[in-house]
Amino acid sequence: MDYKSQDFLKSHIAAIMDFYHPTCMDMEDGGYINQMRDDGTVFDKVTKHLVGTCRFIYNFSLSSLVLGRADYRAAAEHGVAFLRDHHRQPDGGYAWVLDGQTVSDGTYHCYGQAFVLLAAAGAKKAGITAADALLDDIWGLLETRFWQPDTQLYVDEIKAGDWSAIDGYRGQNANMHMCEAMLAAYEATGNNRYLDRAGVLAQRICVDLAAQADGLVWEHYKTDWTHDWEYNKDDPKNLFRPYGYLPGHFVEWSKLLLILNRHRPVDWLIPKAEFLFKAALDSAWNPTTGAINYTFAPDGTILDTDQYYWVFSETIGAAALLALTTSKDSYWDWYDKAWNYADKHFIDHDFGGWYRILDHTGKRYSDQKSPASKTDYHPLAACYEVSEAIRLNNTL
Repeated sequence: MDYKSQDFLKSHIAAIMDFYHPTCMDMEDGGYINQMRDDGTVFDKVTKHLVGTCRFIYNFSLSSLVLGRADYRAAAEHGVAFLRDHHRQPDGGYAWVLDGQTVSDGTYHCYGQAFVLLAAAGAKKAGITAADALLDDIWGLLETRFWQPDTQLYVDEIKAGDWSAIDGYRGQNANMHMCEAMLAAYEATGNNRYLDRAGVLAQRICVDLAAQADGLVWEHYKTDWTHDWEYNKDDPKNLFRPYGYLPGHFVEWSKLLLILNRHRPVDWLIPKAEFLFKAALDSAWNPTTGAINYTFAPDGTILDTDQYYWVFSETIGAAALLALTTSKDSYWDWYDKAWNYADKHFIDHDFGGWYRILDHTGKRYSDQKSPASKTDYHPLAACYEVSEAIRLNNTL
């Protein structure tokens, strides 16, 4: 299989979307139905997760461009309307979880607000009129409520209410996804405020803070942005905040640094992207099975041997961008290794889509292919970014 071919990348985007659409369209409450089993049947029609709503908007927006599907553009518009009319609250924040149209968890997570910006950027790329207002709205919210000029980073969580209850936890994950969203917003608009902010976030996480962790990206921080080496040490499988280093985030940062370098080259970006990619696979890749372990401790001990779909997706994206940026064929070898493993273990060749999580032998834990917020955004976005990078490289 030629995983680098535009035909393959385009067809894989189409296959992912075929699994979700049109079942995912909620024509009663609005927005999308996210929770699907392996065969595409729905196991929860009511839950509307902010991240799932935004990722569907992004998926449909990119797919409308790649596949030339007007119905996918309309599906993205459908999601933008739900995001604006139901997730967005009177105080300007975007609620974390809804039951139908009713807020069940109104917490304002920076991670979720980052995906609002990413959705707005995708919608703008797809030519959706409402995207401009959404971009300005979320930028204003982030500047007013989440951005801290003194630390040059975003706070992580604010309780619903008067905006005064800012949680003391600080995390790199929300800031990483904010960097991703800022790069997408810059590509969609050409507005340098987004590129400027992406550069600051990359510098702060991957250089300044990483200098205190042997150059690696630690996940958890105290309120003053000192490393919290004990956070969730007793909960290593926490879904959003697991203890330990996440090699998947190393390769995700590698990809983002190379996208940033494409738009504004700085001398440290490519070396750091290579360093993080190598650190991830040196620490977590199992050469016998081809698996990538999920987390490891500061002493290098593997903590979680599970396989996550998004880790392989981000490895694919980073490997391709590294190959194209450095002209080193070894990165294409990694690209093929990651695709081969995904093709054998993660991709459902019967019903479509990717399985979310596997054990260390490649076996599934359940038949829930897409619990709240998954949407296969990671593999779809990887295909899109690789396709764009190859296209841009061929035009140079």
